[in-house]
Amino acid sequence: MTVLIVDDHPLFRDALKSALQKAFPDGAQTEEASSIADALDMTSKHDFKLILLDLNIPDATGFDGLVRLKTAAANTPVYVVSANESADAFSKSKSFGASGYLPKSLPSEDLSAALVTALDGGTWFPETDASDVDEESQKVAERLSSLTPAQRRVLSGLSDGLLNKQIAYEMGISEATVKAHMTAIFRKLGANNRTQALLIYKQAVSDGDHSAA
Repeated sequence: MTVLIVDDHPLFRDALKSALQKAFPDGAQTEEASSIADALDMTSKHDFKLILLDLNIPDATGFDGLVRLKTAAANTPVYVVSANESADAFSKSKSFGASGYLPKSLPSEDLSAALVTALDGGTWFPETDASDVDEESQKVAERLSSLTPAQRRVLSGLSDGLLNKQIAYEMGISEATVKAHMTAIFRKLGANNRTQALLIYKQAVSDGDHSAA
């Protein structure tokens, strides 16, 4: 089994590799990426058993990296690994398709135990009080999570500033299909135009804690 570690901090990548070694002494192979761009390139070429993703990556903001990775590698479990320990972060990660959330403060033994669960195909989220979750923020996240993979790719293209014809080329579809996806995106997000859709997207993927690593 091969695990992809997406984190721009070499020391924490090493810590995750050590925890994986404890969880599976016979060896879980690891590959490393220090950016979402590198991770997307690697997932397009290889199948991974698990992806471990730090939220605070230079080329992604908030949960944007998680959304992009789940869109590109929908069948691969993604566990978020982050210093952000808010109930909103746990809840949003689950809404965006994460199979687990590992706070960076977890003791080594607990981290290894959680990784055993991850590689066994299970889910692992910290216990939280539902009253600590921002309901409005959660509703916005749920609207975004209702998009199909194709609709998410179109929205991701919009976020990157691409024109309809460029999105069509990247996805191998017609401009008419892109426009149809746009219409569906606007309806699901409650937006009237591209600008509103992008504002809703940015609000949804914001982690609300820019100091977290």
